[in-house]
Amino acid sequence: MKLDIELIKADITKIKADAIVNAANPSLLGGGGVDGAIHRAGGKQILEECIEIRNRQGKCKTGEAVITSAGNLPAKYVIHTVGPVWNGDEKKGSELLANCYKNSLKLAESMNVKIIAIPNISTGIYRFPKELAAEIAVREVGNFQSKIVEKVIFVCFDEENEEIYKRRLKERQ
Repeated sequence: MKLDIELIKADITKIKADAIVNAANPSLLGGGGVDGAIHRAGGKQILEECIEIRNRQGKCKTGEAVITSAGNLPAKYVIHTVGPVWNGDEKKGSELLANCYKNSLKLAESMNVKIIAIPNISTGIYRFPKELAAEIAVREVGNFQSKIVEKVIFVCFDEENEEIYKRRLKERQ
């Protein structure tokens, strides 16, 4: 089934969805940007569950995803995925970022998530080029087939990313 895709400019911590995606760092212990905002708004329950995951498996690898409850957030779950830090290697970086979307969506599907909200992964302090990141995000979400996940909401925090995503989504139609 083809996914319904929506684009909004908003704070992802305020989105009512079955799951939101966190652009996490490998430690899973919170940080800056989206990661820090989700940990602050969600409360200590998310951090405690992230610590349990780390104790079980170690750090989260780039491109991989893990899931916790959403603590005090309006979502049910937080899917933590570690995006690549941009180093100029477009082929490898693109593959790792694509894996963030694929693995987050597969994990959402395994938890019967119908609506998932996703931020601009790796485009903040990880400095992944915004145009390329949006192209990868729109392609991977557009190609994902699911009988469970019905809707993906791209959540842009700023106007620049929102405009890039609008253009990319329009090109895909």
